[in-house]
Amino acid sequence: MAKKASAKQAEPMKLFYIFYNQERWDNWIKTLEDASFEPAEGEEASEGEQMLYGFTEDITLSALKIIRLYQNGRFTKEEAVEKLDDVELIVMTGLPEGELEDIIGSLQLSLLVLFTACRKYLEGGFDKDIKTLVKKGRGIDEENLEEALEVAANIGAAVVDGATCCAKYIKDDAENLGLFDEWLIEVETMSNAMKSLAKFDEEPGEAS
Repeated sequence: MAKKASAKQAEPMKLFYIFYNQERWDNWIKTLEDASFEPAEGEEASEGEQMLYGFTEDITLSALKIIRLYQNGRFTKEEAVEKLDDVELIVMTGLPEGELEDIIGSLQLSLLVLFTACRKYLEGGFDKDIKTLVKKGRGIDEENLEEALEVAANIGAAVVDGATCCAKYIKDDAENLGLFDEWLIEVETMSNAMKSLAKFDEEPGEAS
């Protein structure tokens, strides 16, 4: 009996942390619907653009909390992939009607690198030579999205693993950014998120 009790105690308790849900997404969309995307006089970014950055940051943090708990041994790879799938399904499925359609569509396109990079990290075997990867990505034709995404996701996986990127590689000319540059901006957001989650962990429990 003692041996059985000891074995039972050694089993890791499951976490019930809610990383993202439909209500959270819907609340963000509602907030953006009420926001102005026209910059006020003397300001560079509009209210809507600032909110959109917060929206992106929130999603990025939610996904990377899953990765961080995997790194802490709280989740198996399979559990982390399953939870990542749940977040991606909410974020990447469907578009709101009206003026936000193009804005959210653009957001979803930029967040492709987040989910692809997280999976690449979980699978392992990615390249960690950031400088070479950035040069390779910039040399890929804009129409070859899959190849460019693969390179950008590799950079993202390296960042999740602890590499430094990508502020010095991001172009200053915001008006002429290509999709690969947009992905580098998201990878930089991922980098900042991983730093903020350095001490993140969640104790086993019954609620988030």
